[in-house]
Amino acid sequence: MLNRILRTGVAAAAILGALATPVTAAESERESANAALTNPLLYAIAWRQTAAEFRALYYQGFALAQLRVEQALAARGASASNDTRPLAVITDVDETVLLSGAYWGQLIAEGGDFFDDATWDAWVPNNEFVASPGAREFAAFCEANGVTLFFVTNRDQGEATFELALGNLRAAGFENVRAENLRVLRETSNKEAVQAQIRSDYRVIASLGDNLNDFARRYYVTDVAEREALMHADAARFGTDYIVFPNPTDGHWIRAIFGESEPAPTEANRRILRAAAVGR
Repeated sequence: MLNRILRTGVAAAAILGALATPVTAAESERESANAALTNPLLYAIAWRQTAAEFRALYYQGFALAQLRVEQALAARGASASNDTRPLAVITDVDETVLLSGAYWGQLIAEGGDFFDDATWDAWVPNNEFVASPGAREFAAFCEANGVTLFFVTNRDQGEATFELALGNLRAAGFENVRAENLRVLRETSNKEAVQAQIRSDYRVIASLGDNLNDFARRYYVTDVAEREALMHADAARFGTDYIVFPNPTDGHWIRAIFGESEPAPTEANRRILRAAAVGR
């Protein structure tokens, strides 16, 4: 009798286990699907991939940059200035004159929800960057009017970094970019030393970038309120000395939230991001 009860119990347990297995698998599949649909990057990347407004902001930024160049050329022609340095504009590269939408699309497709350095380094050599709207036209305008356009970027893909950056620009339609007008910083994101060197030889009309750190190192802080206060203090420089382009996916605004520029995709960091979005 006892043996029969034990056998019956074992059989029942086996049946229940078999019934439970599909439910667990289904739940796991639902959890994966829900995780993909709640990816914190989705709205930001969908906006940059599809929004006409995103592209319009680039046209607007480069139109303003061209206006600043025209004003500088007119002022130089109208007066005899002691400043005879040639005119120049300094621009950032990534998300300013080159857009990396294909990288972000790949990251989403692979289930990523935070910037991934290894994926980026593997993607850069593919030359899938595209010129941002209005960027090539602005570069051509500068060249036609004798204004030097300097490209300054902080990247690190090893020894090939400079050649990769130059190749990315040329493949995206900046065929006339000269190697001597490209500055690549592998060891730091601080551009001030390079900018100062350019300013010693050129009169810089304006600086272009998607990150306030492209303009001044003082923005490289780990506090949101402090960074915003610094921006307000520079309010008169935006649209004149500094021309800002949109970037909802990466940059040092992220450092102000997390304390680092490339936070790991952890649950703790997802909670921090949610708290930032909620406003606390």
